[in-house]
Amino acid sequence: MTDTAPLTCFRLTVTDHVAHLVLDRPEALNTMHPTFWRELDTVLARVHRSGDARALVISSTGKHFSAGMSLDTFGGAVAMDDQSPEGRAAIFDLLTDMQATFTRIESLRIPVIAAIHGGCIGGAVDMVTAACIRYATEDAFFCIQEINIGMVADVGTLQRLPKLIPLGIVKELAYTGRRLPAARALACGLVNEVFATQEAMLEAALACAREIAAKPPVAIWGTKQAVHYARDHSVDDSLRQMGWLQGTVWSNRHVGESVAAMRERRAGDFPDLAPVQRFSELG
Repeated sequence: MTDTAPLTCFRLTVTDHVAHLVLDRPEALNTMHPTFWRELDTVLARVHRSGDARALVISSTGKHFSAGMSLDTFGGAVAMDDQSPEGRAAIFDLLTDMQATFTRIESLRIPVIAAIHGGCIGGAVDMVTAACIRYATEDAFFCIQEINIGMVADVGTLQRLPKLIPLGIVKELAYTGRRLPAARALACGLVNEVFATQEAMLEAALACAREIAAKPPVAIWGTKQAVHYARDHSVDDSLRQMGWLQGTVWSNRHVGESVAAMRERRAGDFPDLAPVQRFSELG
């Protein structure tokens, strides 16, 4: 699939600097199969490189946000060879490739807001834990489904979830495969807010994205870099990194324009992030 090929698992729009990526196979409960992964990887790379979008909202269609990995995948295109050391070694390479796709969400140059309704199951939990902000509907629930089908969650849930909610709750969910309802997800900090309807949730997610998009994009980029670095490093290291980072992104013009826009009660005027070219396109 090329950058311009039509998407079959998703819809992507960009309006007023807000990108909206919609999981769009409701008849299949938006399950994740090889085409899903290829398209997601491609579209995230496209958003990352373009510089047009300043925030990304990920939402879904149908009964559930996503039922996770398509179970028939394990007997088909992504069957794993556990009969030899060479085959088992190849599992590592397959998983790191899949992990890299969800890591694109986390490392995207712009903030990502996940708008979750219904079931967020298995691989979908891996996916939304890579987002910056999570909104949910009252009927939403989260389930580390992998343990229920005899495997270890392996695409990010067990690495990211302990940084979002208390470890005891992570272990309870990971060991039992129980559902975490939206109200408890809110109480433990997994989601930022819970809404009565999917429409209200989506409007709130888009409103948050528009609010982010009104800020200087390079300052948002720098803030995301600092927060992620601080999550994984000591305070001293993070303060040192902050000095280097601020020296990179500081702009007298952006600060002046932000202050003037607040005083004059108008939108600020800021440049987009510069497009990122592929190395092969240079020269």
